[in-house]
Amino acid sequence: MKFTKMQGLGNDYVYVDCTKEELATPADIARAVSDRHYGIGSDGLILIKPSKVADFYMEMYNADGSRSAMCGNGIRCVGKYVYDFGLTDKLDVSIETAAGIKYLSLRLLGGQVREVRVNMGAPVFEPSLVPTTLEATRKIEANGIDLAAPLHEGYDNSVSDKVPVVLDAPLTVDGKEYRVSCVSMGNPHVITYVDDEKAVDIEKIGPLFESNTVFPERTNTEFIRVADRQNIYMRVWERGTGETLACGTGACASAVATMLNGLCDRRVTVHLLGGDLFIEWDEKENVVYMTGPAVTVFTGDYPLISLL
Repeated sequence: MKFTKMQGLGNDYVYVDCTKEELATPADIARAVSDRHYGIGSDGLILIKPSKVADFYMEMYNADGSRSAMCGNGIRCVGKYVYDFGLTDKLDVSIETAAGIKYLSLRLLGGQVREVRVNMGAPVFEPSLVPTTLEATRKIEANGIDLAAPLHEGYDNSVSDKVPVVLDAPLTVDGKEYRVSCVSMGNPHVITYVDDEKAVDIEKIGPLFESNTVFPERTNTEFIRVADRQNIYMRVWERGTGETLACGTGACASAVATMLNGLCDRRVTVHLLGGDLFIEWDEKENVVYMTGPAVTVFTGDYPLISLL
């Protein structure tokens, strides 16, 4: 199997061009190649496939072999792959994902893609769609501009232009109460604020958030420190993988949640362990834009016979 290892802010994946042939057991391959001792070493596996509705289709597997609908850092690298390896000559490409079609603007340096701006679509707030069984605490305009008063028992669900959102809600994990906000960017995220993200015992608390029963499909968890209205710091525990150096959808979800909580502006830099992402939430279009780097690490051949 010919592969390319790529990374966006240290969030690394093994990429395979499946525009010409299929892989029979991608979940097994994902587990094998992700192993950092016996495999290639990665946070997962991403397959690039043909699409009938977009330029390409991105199929993603976590390090444990589970499927994921979307990955922000991963999709930036898909954009770099298809241009740098000659699958397209367009600088504006569309990528179909299990979370819908995403639109990428590729920025070149020396004839190769250096940075990618991604239209990540609209954030999803309704608890049942995140999904979470936590009850909504507020209703907001779809674009989050007009924050409503806190919800109360018997609140009016008939207001069609308002959507319920879990914002600054209490959640007890390992005997401690956290204040959490829930957002989906194609995959579920729960965001909580801390005084010092470096002090978080993420290996202990991350799995307890991930598998908490209020998240029926498990969840990604972001621990956020707000520095000022233009800068937030983030550590992430990704479902199916563990702590990673960066998470693009997590950065988007965290920025949106922080904006809704009134703690930052509509344009913010998210500082992750692997580097920085610039996130914008467009008020008129109600879409989130993510801008960040994409890097090719190396290419090679992986012997699939090792899986037999």
